[in-house]
Amino acid sequence: MELNSKKLERTSRLIYFTISVMLCFFLVLLSNRIIDDIDRLTESPMQDQFENKVIRKELDKKMELISIEVDNLNNKKALIEKTIATAKENYTNEKQSFDNWLQTRKTLGSPDKDQEVIARAKQLDEFYKIEQDWRVQLNTKQAEIELKEKEQAVIQQKIDKEIVAGSVKYDKVYKQYELKVFLIRLLFVGPILALGIFFFIRYRRHKFWPLFFGFTLFSIYTFFFGLVPYLPSYGGYVHYAVGIVLSLGLGYYAIKTIRQFIEQKQAELKISTQERAKNVQVEVAEKALDNHFCPSCGKDFLIKKWETPTKNNDTEVYKLVTNYCRHCGLELFKNCGACGHKNFAHLPFCAACGVPSSTTNS
Repeated sequence: MELNSKKLERTSRLIYFTISVMLCFFLVLLSNRIIDDIDRLTESPMQDQFENKVIRKELDKKMELISIEVDNLNNKKALIEKTIATAKENYTNEKQSFDNWLQTRKTLGSPDKDQEVIARAKQLDEFYKIEQDWRVQLNTKQAEIELKEKEQAVIQQKIDKEIVAGSVKYDKVYKQYELKVFLIRLLFVGPILALGIFFFIRYRRHKFWPLFFGFTLFSIYTFFFGLVPYLPSYGGYVHYAVGIVLSLGLGYYAIKTIRQFIEQKQAELKISTQERAKNVQVEVAEKALDNHFCPSCGKDFLIKKWETPTKNNDTEVYKLVTNYCRHCGLELFKNCGACGHKNFAHLPFCAACGVPSSTTNS
């Protein structure tokens, strides 16, 4: 007995796709573990391996010594600046005291000839001289620091030159490493992708198609996530070229398939309606009736909306449809030879009495 339950059909599809996804999932986990083990066979180069370690060590040592000297000079500079600040504060205080003393002092003679004034002015000059002496030392330390910083800049230029030279060698070796990793992955992914494409083309209508479809999904994953990211870039040319090839291949396949389908349908429409009616499958007939389209040409057989409630005469349900497709002439509805009930012509049994359609008359 053939089961045409829609619920069973939907459940079956869900189970089939679940099987495919589960198989794909575990195959992906297994392939990731295998690819990880394969990647360990090749050691990735490190950039510091391609630098002149002897020269780099000497330059780093010189840079370290100069850095220590600069730190010491900066410490001395900070101490001198602190001393200058103290000397400046002493000078400011002494000058303020001297100015206040001049304003309050009363003398009979000229202030510039007063010995006490001259003595205090000399003392103020001493404070100022001390500050200036410390500023001279500060300038000297600053000059020494600038000289050391120039030496640092020269050494840093040499270090940068060594880094650039090492980077050039590293980039060359790393490209070779990437190509090696890609080739190893290609040896693993290539057969999987080819097998997945073969399964999709050959077994997509097989009774065990969920298993083959799961492997096809796995092959697509391994290609886009296990191989494409490791394609040598060479400025993006390879990536773009692969994208163009895939677009051309998929586009050609899609266009060819669509054209073949259209030509096949056009050829089928040239056959007599009796022959086309024999080739209509039950599943197609069920979908055609549910979606009110002709199972041969795919055109809608409704003249206008017809889902309206009926009263006594059941034949009123069909008053807005035609017995024959107005686009290709295929018979759509016919009366049961046993009870006279109108049925969709391509379903196997009468909906009113259950008599097989093969025994009915048009």
